[in-house]
Amino acid sequence: MQEQVQEVLNKLRPFLLRDGGDVELIDVDENGIVLLRLMGACGNCPSSTITLKAGIERALIAEVPGITEIEQVF
Repeated sequence: MQEQVQEVLNKLRPFLLRDGGDVELIDVDENGIVLLRLMGACGNCPSSTITLKAGIERALIAEVPGITEIEQVF
């Protein structure tokens, strides 16, 4: 499942890089919860929660079976 998550993140990465940010996959647990760290400009952006939930989480749940939630790690 981690490989599938990483593939989706690689598709989304250019959009984050364009805004000066990036994302790092920390872990995927047995309950389908993905732990991510937003870096660069995305790490402290006021819109990071929206980016995480509306953008990244939506894409991962749609494309990777078994993913249930995204949690941000600081």
